[in-house]
Amino acid sequence: MSAAREASYGPELEALLDRGIDTLGLSLPPDARARLLAYVDMLAKWNRTYNLTAIREPQRMVTHHLLDCLAALPTLDGLAGDRELTLLDVGSGGGLPGVPIAIARPRWQVTTVEPVQKKGAFLTQAIAELAIANARAAVVRVEDLAATAAFDVVISRAFSDLASFAAAALRHVAHDGRLVAMKGVHPDAELAELPASVEVVATPALAVPFLEGARHLVVIRRRAA
Repeated sequence: MSAAREASYGPELEALLDRGIDTLGLSLPPDARARLLAYVDMLAKWNRTYNLTAIREPQRMVTHHLLDCLAALPTLDGLAGDRELTLLDVGSGGGLPGVPIAIARPRWQVTTVEPVQKKGAFLTQAIAELAIANARAAVVRVEDLAATAAFDVVISRAFSDLASFAAAALRHVAHDGRLVAMKGVHPDAELAELPASVEVVATPALAVPFLEGARHLVVIRRRAA
């Protein structure tokens, strides 16, 4: 992280993040907490001008954004095994979940895709300023993203319904890779609309510290021929 960046977060925010990470039982690199808080600090500052997220309070950014995204890590770790994952974050917005994942798992290669220019500018600046060497930002629609390499995991947090997500993103998934959608309540209606070309592997419930309400992941793969 750039020494020029002076974060304005205080010990209360640090304690909140620490409690959440401990509750999730996550193991993170030594500098990850500082980088995650610096990201929240930067997101809050840019948000005053560019309206990157409807959540404006740094404390709620920690709980509703950081911890919500980090809660997916145990499932992603399971998919990774001993591999160093390549991960595509579709409709990343202000960098969620791609940026927290890249910070938490520096050996993985993360690409964020976001077509809105102001959000893409923030992502580009955040990745550079926070020195997130394993992340890059593509300011483009996922439908227009050049399919230069397939990804082990393609993830979305607030992109679209499951059928639209699969239609737009499946071509970027490696043959044995997975689509992972972050959802609230168990999306029964959306699951019923998935095309026959894919199948659901798992729909684990997530317990996000300090958040009420249901949270689920939907893990999807190509259906075997």
